[in-house]
Amino acid sequence: MTNADVIIVGAGPTGLMLAAELRLAGVRPLVLERQPQRRQTPKAGGLGGQILELLRYRGLRERFEAACTDPIPPPRFPFGGVHLDFTQLADPPLHALPLPQQLLERLLDERAGELDVDLRRGHEVTAVSQDDAAVTVDVRGPDGPYQVSARYLVGCDGARSRIRDQAGIGFPGTVYPEVNRLAQVTLPDTVTVLGNGGLDVPGFGTIHAGFTRTDHGLFGIGASPTSPVVSLYTIEDETTEYDDDTPMTVAELQDSLRRVLGAHLPVAEAIRLSRFTFKARQAERYRHERILLAGDAAHLFPATGVAINAGMLDAVNLAWKLAADLLGHAPAGLLDTYHDERHLAGARTMLHTRAQVALRRGHDAAAEALREVFSELLTDEQPLRRMGALVAGSDIRYPMPGSDHHPLAGTFAPDLTLHTDQGMTSVADLLHPARPILLVLADRPDLRETAQDWRHRVDIHTAKTDDRPADALLIRPDAHIAWAATIDEPADTAAPSLREALSTWFGNPGDDDAIAELR
Repeated sequence: MTNADVIIVGAGPTGLMLAAELRLAGVRPLVLERQPQRRQTPKAGGLGGQILELLRYRGLRERFEAACTDPIPPPRFPFGGVHLDFTQLADPPLHALPLPQQLLERLLDERAGELDVDLRRGHEVTAVSQDDAAVTVDVRGPDGPYQVSARYLVGCDGARSRIRDQAGIGFPGTVYPEVNRLAQVTLPDTVTVLGNGGLDVPGFGTIHAGFTRTDHGLFGIGASPTSPVVSLYTIEDETTEYDDDTPMTVAELQDSLRRVLGAHLPVAEAIRLSRFTFKARQAERYRHERILLAGDAAHLFPATGVAINAGMLDAVNLAWKLAADLLGHAPAGLLDTYHDERHLAGARTMLHTRAQVALRRGHDAAAEALREVFSELLTDEQPLRRMGALVAGSDIRYPMPGSDHHPLAGTFAPDLTLHTDQGMTSVADLLHPARPILLVLADRPDLRETAQDWRHRVDIHTAKTDDRPADALLIRPDAHIAWAATIDEPADTAAPSLREALSTWFGNPGDDDAIAELR
C-alpha cells in the first residue's frame, strides 16, 4: 500500500485547481482520474465569474487569456431567457473568457505538471473506506489493482460522484425535464447574418438576436456580421438520459433546431457542439469526517456559465485549510469552515440559477410579463450591477467569528495599488504565492508587532495606498479578508482583535521553523 497527503479523485477543472493550490501550500496530493486521457467531448465553452479574479491573484490570468483562440466577447450574458447586458458599463461586474473546457483542462494540467503534482490517468477508484486516522481507496490501474491511503480524500469526480455515494452524503434536489444544446458553427451563404446580429433563414424569415420563444422551446443566437462563427442555442423539454461522454452530432443539432423553429436551419461547419441537462442539487454536507466534496460532486446548478466558477472556487477555499490541518497548525474547526462557507456560496448560486428556471420555463402571458418586467429592471445600472455580482459570485461575504466586524471582513480583497519602499505593487501580486498576508496600510507598529508571532505563517507587508479602506487587512490565501482595522482604531482594541483573528484562522503562535522548512 502506498500513502499520500491527500487523495483527489477526478482531474477536471476542480480537481486540478485543488491539486495546484495544495502544492502551493506545501502539500503533496495524489490525483486519480479514471479516464486514460483528457476528455475531448465538448462541455463548458468558457470560464467566467469570480474565478477570473482569483486567477489574476495567482498570476495566471494573462496566461489563460493568451490561450483563448476566440476574441473575448462583449460582456453580455444570458439569464433565464433574457440578457444581462453590461456593454454600456466601463467596469462590468461580470466577465468571461472563451476558453473551451478541453483547453482549460490542458492549461490546468500543465500547471499541475509545473508544480510536480502526482497525476495518474487511467486509475479508477472502486471502493473507499475511512477510519479515525486515514482514508483508504481501492484503485484499478493499468497494471492491476492496488490500494492507497491518505489522511484526507476529496471527491472531485462529478455529478455521478462515486465518492459522494460511498461516503453516504445525500444529494437532494430537482431534475428538470429539458435538454439544452449549444453550438458554434459557420453558416452557408443561404443564411444571411444581419447587421443587428439576427439571421434571415429561408422558410422561417427573420430571427432576432438573443432569444426567440416558440411553441416547442427556446432558440438563442449570438452572431456578428464581422465574424463567420455563430453561436446557436436550443432548449426543449425532453426526458432522454444522455451519456455525458457521448458527443453531440450535427444531425442531432439540426433535428433540435427543426423541432424548435419548425424550419430547417442549415449548418456549414460545426466548430463546437455540446449538450447538457439541468439539475438543481446540493450535497447535504461537503465534509463527512475525512472525505470532502468539491465541484459538481457537491452541487449542480440549473443554468449555464456557473459550474466551473463555483467548483474552482471550492478548490481554492479548501486547499489552504486542508494544508494547515496536514501541516499541523490548523486551529480547531478550521476545516469545518469549508462546508460553512462554500455551502453558503452554493446556496447563493442555487438561488439565482433557480430564478433563471422560473424565467425561462414559463410559457403563458404571466411568464412573458415577468420576463418583460425583469428586463426593464436591468436597464438601470444598480440592479444590473447587483445581478452581475450575484452571477459572478463576487457578492459573497463569508461569516466571520466574533462581533463588531469591519464592513470588508468576509469579502474578497480589493486589488489595491500599493506603494512600498521597493516600488509599486498590488494586492494581487502579493497573493501569487497563495500565502496569507497582513497588509498594514498606516503607521501601525502595534499591529506589525502583534503579528510577529505568526511571521512563519503570515507574510507581513507595509504599504501606502490612495483612499485606504482600513488601517490594516488580514487576507487569507483565498483572497478573502479575515479581519480589518478601522482607520485610526485605537491600539488597545485593534491589537487584541488582530491577535484573535490570527489565532482563529492560523492557529496558536509558536516556533514554526519546522513548518517554514516544509514550504
